[in-house]
Parts: sequence; C-alpha cells; structure tokens
Amino acid sequence: MHWLLFWRPPCLLRRVVVNFTADSTEAIEGVLWSYRGGWLTLRDVSALKTGGPAVAMVGDVVIHRSQIKFLQVAP
Repeated sequence: MHWLLFWRPPCLLRRVVVNFTADSTEAIEGVLWSYRGGWLTLRDVSALKTGGPAVAMVGDVVIHRSQIKFLQVAP
C-alpha cells in the first residue's frame, strides 16, 4: 500500500497546453505543477493566441477545471 503514497496523475509535472471553454482562440501552456480539488496550478506559463507570438506570464497560474475545455499533454 505504500506505493499509493507516491502515485500522481500521469500529466503532473509535464508540459501541457490548456484550452479554455470561453474563447477557442486563446490557450496557455506551462508545467502542470499541482492538482488539488478542482484547481490546477501551472508554472512557467506562456499565453498563446492564434496568429500571435507566445507571451510569457510571471508567476503561477491557477485555473478551475470548469474553465477548461481540454488539456493537451506534450510527449
């Protein structure tokens, strides 16, 4: 049973792209740092917009899962 203490979701601590439900032209990419309840925390985040360059964001970004349309995990 001790192995359960070290279990984590497969996309945790990996680079992900988060697409939002509100606007399909905007997304953010970053490292999924933690997942607690319905909240995701990302670090090293960049904002992505269709047709524009990525814009680095300072600090951590916290997103509720109700705002997420889908999450893409980088290989």
